[in-house]
Amino acid sequence: MVRAWFMDSEPTDQRLEHQLDPPQFLNTDELFKSTGVEYFKINIPTYDSDGVLEKIRKDRGYSYEDEITCSKECLTDYENKLKNFFTEHLHTDEEIRLVLDGSGYFDVRRYDDAWIRIEVIAGDLIIIPSGIYHRFTLDSKNFIKAKRYFVGEPVWLPYNRPADEMECRKHYLERLEAGFAG
Repeated sequence: MVRAWFMDSEPTDQRLEHQLDPPQFLNTDELFKSTGVEYFKINIPTYDSDGVLEKIRKDRGYSYEDEITCSKECLTDYENKLKNFFTEHLHTDEEIRLVLDGSGYFDVRRYDDAWIRIEVIAGDLIIIPSGIYHRFTLDSKNFIKAKRYFVGEPVWLPYNRPADEMECRKHYLERLEAGFAG
């Protein structure tokens, strides 16, 4: 099961597990209701044959996939890429990640601008809605291997905050106000 918790507002190095003491955890229902982030547990040894991931892909129209490995050895311009991933931004499309190996953190902004840190490990599939401010960082292991899924050809542009006038942001806030439905 994925772990998610509120972070405090102190600035922190991206690889530290900075949090309130004691941490205030959220379950996946609370995470979804307060941010729209969806979570699925996937069995990594059988994900390509058990039909669970295929059903999610079909139901949501994910037609394109690729794979990314983030580590000093595998990622060109590693330090700058991590800085870019950790810069608060949004996308015009959902961000879908299935962690195959390793671990890391996605931080998302709640309606009141509080940061929620989502720890992802192998088998975690998260869907971050378009228009939500978020960021990503590795944990102290400095390694993650993940599948990325897209509807159609990927348009993968981050729009750094502030981007409140973008249609995807306005639509996200409307969905948040109306309440996310499963």
